[in-house]
Amino acid sequence: MPEILDQARTQVLGDGVGLDQAGILAVLNLPDEHLPAALQLAHDVRMRWCGPEVEVEGIVSLKTGGCPEDCHFCSQSGLFTSPVRSVWLDIPSLVEAAKQTAKTGATEFCIVAAVRGPDARLMKQMREGVAAIKAEVDIQVAASLGMLNQEQVDDLVDMGVHRYNHNLETCRSYFPNVVTTHSWEERWETLRMVRDSGMEVCCGGILGLGETVEQRAEFAAQLAELAPHEVPLNFLNPRPGTPLGDRPVVEGKDALRAIAAFRLAMPRTILRYAGGREITLGDLGTREGLLGGINAVIVGNYLTTLGRPATADLDLLHELKMPVKALSATL
Repeated sequence: MPEILDQARTQVLGDGVGLDQAGILAVLNLPDEHLPAALQLAHDVRMRWCGPEVEVEGIVSLKTGGCPEDCHFCSQSGLFTSPVRSVWLDIPSLVEAAKQTAKTGATEFCIVAAVRGPDARLMKQMREGVAAIKAEVDIQVAASLGMLNQEQVDDLVDMGVHRYNHNLETCRSYFPNVVTTHSWEERWETLRMVRDSGMEVCCGGILGLGETVEQRAEFAAQLAELAPHEVPLNFLNPRPGTPLGDRPVVEGKDALRAIAAFRLAMPRTILRYAGGREITLGDLGTREGLLGGINAVIVGNYLTTLGRPATADLDLLHELKMPVKALSATL
């Protein structure tokens, strides 16, 4: 057994203390023959510190395309030639999407908008949309609307939004290679305000943007410092017309090493399968990740890419005897 896994068994599994950056890097560099042991340990950590339940979430785009930012992986940027047109979703469609999400057994419904940050029109539509959803659907509402100011944070709390997603995307040192129209620090400030407001913090990123293994470890350590309630783990699904459209897909074993490493960095965090897992991991890898530290999934399609059918994920959870997390009684 490699020394880092012995250390993690004592420190992470035994004491609930995540690995530091050097330890995370050691896991990311484990040879293939030690990957099953790393995944088993990550699963044991997940079961001890999070339990067997899996949180299921659906997402919908309230405002799609036409974003002024230049996130190099995103086909919703208005600066690239990607074939995503700007579209706004009306309130009845938003409510219907929430209903369909709830039917899958999901307890989370995240409203997403492709913007730098919300303007008055978007905040008004959010208020109306959240109220309409809460009137008709028993589901917790989350939001992802870009960078916020304090007034907007307070408004979202008042609406009853319980979790806010704002991804750091990658580590601080690599971020300028991925986004140039705003800074990593601006994103961090939004996350600080969200955390201080009492809303749950959802913050993750995308692996396979061209970062080194060392930078991947840096990213996991920075997320651990933030201590978000949830970390969505995406793997780049290269989008035509974007600057990263020709990037290779993350190797399946590297993706699984990352899942184990992120779990061992954050033993108590909800670690969620998000975009790109279908092409990176396939069915077998998806199963291995659920047995290697993952304890939440987004079901159905993503914002601009297709996911697995919700029934496929739910059937797999049933097969693995992983109960879907029940809806909170304190909606």
